[in-house]
Amino acid sequence: MRNLATHKSAIKRAKQNEAKRLRNMSSKTKTKKAVKDVRAAVAENSEDKARENLKKAVSIIQKTASKGVIHKKKASRKISRLARQVNQITSS
Repeated sequence: MRNLATHKSAIKRAKQNEAKRLRNMSSKTKTKKAVKDVRAAVAENSEDKARENLKKAVSIIQKTASKGVIHKKKASRKISRLARQVNQITSS
């Protein structure tokens, strides 16, 4: 633990915060990996792969937002930008 809590409730709160931090970090890492996979597929102009990765990424991003790890509007913005990138390679 990082916190130097002295009384019982502060010690408990510090433990809870650390557990949440680690859980949130895991979710954020999964989200970043999913976004990276979509962008990589877009970069190599692989339409099918990009669509498949986008579907997975949307699911992961929405789950992360529903847990409160990221804000719902941030999730919506990420999904929108990824979808736009995938649609650009589709139309060209």
